[in-house]
Amino acid sequence: MDSVTVLAAGHVNWDVTLRVDRFPEPDGEASIRSQRQSGGGSAANVAAALAGLEVETGLIGSVGDDDHGLLARRELENAGVSLSGVRVVEGAETAVKYLLVDETGEVAILGNDGVNEAVTPDDVDPERVRSADHVHLTGQRPDTAAAIARIASDAGRTVSFDPGRRLADREYGEALALADVVFVTEREATVLFGDDRTDAADGSIIVVTCGADGAEAYTPDRTVVHAGFDVDPVDTAGAGDAFAAGFLATWLEGADIDRAVAYGNACGALTAGRDGARSAPTAAAVEDVLTERS
Repeated sequence: MDSVTVLAAGHVNWDVTLRVDRFPEPDGEASIRSQRQSGGGSAANVAAALAGLEVETGLIGSVGDDDHGLLARRELENAGVSLSGVRVVEGAETAVKYLLVDETGEVAILGNDGVNEAVTPDDVDPERVRSADHVHLTGQRPDTAAAIARIASDAGRTVSFDPGRRLADREYGEALALADVVFVTEREATVLFGDDRTDAADGSIIVVTCGADGAEAYTPDRTVVHAGFDVDPVDTAGAGDAFAAGFLATWLEGADIDRAVAYGNACGALTAGRDGARSAPTAAAVEDVLTERS
C-alpha cells in the first residue's frame, strides 16, 4: 500500500534519566547508579518510534533555542522525523524532564515548565494537518489539541489522542470527542469513563494500557484483551508511547484490532526492557517477538 503519513502533536522535551537504587522518602536520600540524556516528550517519542517502524512521520511542537532544543531537534531529524511543524522559541528554554528510574524499572518524573506548550491554535498550519493521513495528539494546550482535531476531522483524517498524566487537570472534552482512537492508562480510563469502558467506545476505539499486564481495546462491537509479553523491566519510560506507535503503525495499514494490540504490546515490552524513553524497537525486532512468543 502507499506510505502512511502520521503527524504527531504535543510535547518535545529533553530527558535526563537518573537510575536510582530506590525512590527517596521524605527527608530521605537515594543513590544515583547512572545518568543518561536523550530526547523525550510523548509526541516526540511517538514520532521517533513511528519513524523507526518505517512510517513517514511529522511533528508539531515547540522547543527553545537553547542547547537542549538543538539536541532534541537533531536527534529527531536523525530518526527521520520531519520537523517543519516544530516551533523554535527565541530566548526560551526547552522543557527538561528528570526521570527517576528505580531498580524495578518504575519511573517518577520531575520537570521544569519550559516552552513545550508554545504552540497556540493560531500557530497551527491547517495545510500541514490536512496533508497527513492520521493525526496523533498527546498532552498539550487543550485549545491547541481541539483546533488540530477539528482541522483533521473536517478534512476526513483519522485522529488519535493520548491525553497523558495531566488529564484530570485539563479540559480535553472536544479533542476526546473527535478522536477515533483514545489511548489511556488504567488510572486515566477510570477518570474518563468510570468502570464501564464498553459504553464509552461509542464510534471510537478505547485502548487501555495495563503495564506489565498488557492492554485492552474496547470498540462498539467487541473487547480485545492481550496479556502482553514477559520482559525484565529496565526502564518503563516511553513504553506507552512505543505501544501507541506500534498500534497505530499496524491499525493504519488495515490490520484488525487483535493484531494492533499485540503489535503495540510487543513494542512496549521491548522498550521497557531497555534504557531510555527513546528506545523503541525496529519493525524487524517486533516481528521477532511476535513470532517467538505467539
